[in-house]
Amino acid sequence: MAQDPRRAVLFADVCDSTAIYESLGDTQALALINRLLGHLDKKIAEYSGTVVKRLGDGMVCQFSAPDAALRAACEMQTAAFDLAQGSTPKLAIKVVFTYGPVIMEGADVFGDTVNVAARLVAVANPEQVLTTQQTVDSLAPELRARCRPLYPMKIRGKADAVMVCDVVWRGADDLTETVLRGGDVASQWNLKLAYGGSMFTVEPAGSVRLGRDKGNDVVIASTHASRVHARVFGRHGNFVIADQSSNGTFVLIDGNSREVVLRREEAVLGERGWIGLGKSAAAHGDHVLRFRLERQKT
Repeated sequence: MAQDPRRAVLFADVCDSTAIYESLGDTQALALINRLLGHLDKKIAEYSGTVVKRLGDGMVCQFSAPDAALRAACEMQTAAFDLAQGSTPKLAIKVVFTYGPVIMEGADVFGDTVNVAARLVAVANPEQVLTTQQTVDSLAPELRARCRPLYPMKIRGKADAVMVCDVVWRGADDLTETVLRGGDVASQWNLKLAYGGSMFTVEPAGSVRLGRDKGNDVVIASTHASRVHARVFGRHGNFVIADQSSNGTFVLIDGNSREVVLRREEAVLGERGWIGLGKSAAAHGDHVLRFRLERQKT
């Protein structure tokens, strides 16, 4: 039986395109986004990739080698960043790529490698490139140096957690700065949770429990919340939310129009946003908390 071919699968998505359409109007927004996608198409072709399909204001691509996918991802972010200078609202993309066996049907690709990439797109932030440790392990050594592990994430259908990695795509100066910062990033930030008129602080090595039971650190006065609903904690300089509920945890990061729904899964929290316990965070109510990162006072 023939083995499934190995491919690098890359997803690129325009962030918060809904706000761009609302702000500029359909005609102008469509022209702006199509111009951006045209620039991204060129970068994909430069690294011998092919566009498999368009998904709304995004695209799925494939490359024969992971090195080419990483280089294309970095160039795509650079192109988007350069194009966005001075534009209002801010135009930004998020890019994710994974490498592994795929099932080919015509020009399309399917399978576990594609599914993991699709899941990572939901948690990626604007101006970010994400991949997995498994993909990083298959890169050339000089490209591996541009990747750093972020956090393990449980993905439905996979027994083991997937280690999510961040790719530093900016220039050499930024890369050096990031590497130097990596060691002390955990000591620089606290996470602030606002709920019911009260403010709760999660320190880098700290943890808080959210839920309806009185024994939780943050008691949620909503029937949508489970008795023990979720835990928020610091890990490797990031703040992670882990769902433990019946109805799921909803995370809406500022700047992203797509809400992440966690069901017994984990996700990293961005700089600021909303957490909905048992119901969408977009529907504000007594089930919703506000979160933001705050630099520690020196």
